[in-house]
Amino acid sequence: MAEETEPKTQLRVGRLTKAHGLKGALKVELYTDEPEHRFTPGASFTLQVPAGSKWRGKSLELIELRWYNSQPVAFFVGITDRSEAETLVKAILWVEQDPTELPAEEDAWYDHQLVGLAVHRDGASVGTVARVEHFPSQDLLIVKTRDGEVMVPFVKAIVPAVDVAAGIVTVTPPTGLFEELPEADDAPDASVADAPDAPEAEASEESETAPEETGTPKPE
Repeated sequence: MAEETEPKTQLRVGRLTKAHGLKGALKVELYTDEPEHRFTPGASFTLQVPAGSKWRGKSLELIELRWYNSQPVAFFVGITDRSEAETLVKAILWVEQDPTELPAEEDAWYDHQLVGLAVHRDGASVGTVARVEHFPSQDLLIVKTRDGEVMVPFVKAIVPAVDVAAGIVTVTPPTGLFEELPEADDAPDASVADAPDAPEAEASEESETAPEETGTPKPE
């Protein structure tokens, strides 16, 4: 009988952006908040590369990650010169991850743990998490609803609770995020609605003979 293995998923943790120096090092764009955990000596990375790349289906073993002027630079086993390093530029690095493991940081989750969770507002479901988008300023939950996708800022004020075990993300969005607001042209014109009726002018012989005002009216 074959031995059962624990299910695994893969996490994207970085991208190789540029050769650094002459000894095979490469600059890394990090996609993880835990480089000290992911980029340890001996760590193995599966490569995502174009179909025609010689690295297709291969992996890399890390020697070490160094920092130069706040820029992470990686050294890998077997990559010993700049020419070889340049063949890896734009390769994306993936690692295996236990899907049940949570990040060490409090109130943090991996993308795969959020995708598929039900999104609730005021106790009612409004959609499901389709994916997570990462930007320098903030992350966004892309929520699939009946009317399309809604981008929800992944901040505590709008997403106060995430319960992975229950499969629920609770949101308290501002008005209009999940529904269309009336157009400005559809709103009643308060200035017209609230304006008092103009008094009818009383006709008199004096008013009929008064000169026409052509400038600013005189104060009463």
